[in-house]
Amino acid sequence: MEFICIGVSHRTAPLGVRERLALPEARQTEVLQRLAQAPVEALWVSTCNRVEVYLAAPSAEQARERARETLHSLGGAEALEHLYEHQGEAALVHLFRVASSLDSMVLGEAQILGQVKDAFERGQGAGAVRGELTRACAAAFGCAKRVRTETAVGRAATSMASAAVQLASKVFDGLKDKTVLVVGAGEMGELAARHLKNAGAGKLIVTNRTLARAEALVAEVGGVAKPFEELFTLLAGADVVVTSTASPVPIFTRENVGALGRARKGRPLFMVDLAVPRDIDPAVGTLDWVHAYDVDDIQKFVADNAAARAEEAHKAGGLVAQEVARFARERALRDGMPVLARLRQRAEAIARAEVERTLLGMGDGLTDKQKKSIEAMGRAIVNKLLHEPTARLRAVGPQGEGNRLAGAAAELFGLTEAEAAAIAPEDSAAPPQQEARNTVVATGSRR
Repeated sequence: MEFICIGVSHRTAPLGVRERLALPEARQTEVLQRLAQAPVEALWVSTCNRVEVYLAAPSAEQARERARETLHSLGGAEALEHLYEHQGEAALVHLFRVASSLDSMVLGEAQILGQVKDAFERGQGAGAVRGELTRACAAAFGCAKRVRTETAVGRAATSMASAAVQLASKVFDGLKDKTVLVVGAGEMGELAARHLKNAGAGKLIVTNRTLARAEALVAEVGGVAKPFEELFTLLAGADVVVTSTASPVPIFTRENVGALGRARKGRPLFMVDLAVPRDIDPAVGTLDWVHAYDVDDIQKFVADNAAARAEEAHKAGGLVAQEVARFARERALRDGMPVLARLRQRAEAIARAEVERTLLGMGDGLTDKQKKSIEAMGRAIVNKLLHEPTARLRAVGPQGEGNRLAGAAAELFGLTEAEAAAIAPEDSAAPPQQEARNTVVATGSRR
């Protein structure tokens, strides 16, 4: 099986392209099920900064073309112009870097790991993520844990939400006497509310389509929860708005925001949109009294933050390389073990036959101890014979060496496919669902 990654991110595509590929969860499941026709596996990762498809397939070219066709149908011809692709080990490296927050807009931010885990669980639920991608994701999550515990790349990291709050504080020279409205009480809204409270916001208001969720959030961080139906009444009195909902269309337009201009008497309004697709129509920013920012604007603001942790990021990159190499070695070993099992089965059958023939030829004059010694000698010869091939397969590097050696052994010893069928399949040794369940911790939604 070959690994492939195809997608767009903040590094390659403008927000307008990314938001066309940002699908609701139900739609993601439909796309996954189309892409993951057995034996192909598929994982769809969608965040405010990236949309990526990871595939494990016996034919990389066929899977790649199918994924490109899908992205084309969803995002149009412009999406194809901004795609990047990784194949083989490069795809694994990219997955490990993404999960470890080394490819994020905000280097070291903690939310991406939870988002990839959410995508993994959706893929498993859709039947699209099975053995190969389950093992790859479990290894990527383990790598991310190493990066967070063994480097300082995530310490004092600026998240998208905290960057938005810092920017608002800079614009208004502090938020002490400001009324701040948080629209959406999901993961990003919760982060924004916490950062706003820590920044000393004068009055914090949270609104959400489900009022109970807004009430639960303000019970933790402080502030006031208001019904979503009062949104534009609340907007009229706000100085700062941070919005991050799952709406497929903009909530704020030039028309409905502009209608508040007279009541506000020209009082400036700072709006930050952390949602993809966008909650704020770009035309809102053309109003003289509105300062509107989206996730691509936030990217410029956090550039210095990334540079400050470049040394830790380099160290983290070394850990990623180690973990990818470890995964590749284990994968090569799994590929080679069926051959070794067949070889051991053949060798043990020969040893048993020769021991029996020897014992028959020696008659009844041997004691039980002598018979057991001869039988033990047969087993020892088999073990010594297979020790070196087993050790060699465990030590091989990730560039296909394991497959080459296993194939050569099968050819030299004339091991047939019929013998392979008699050996239990590789997945039976360690159920991949259980492996991942031990590694994955469920997280909340991205908004």
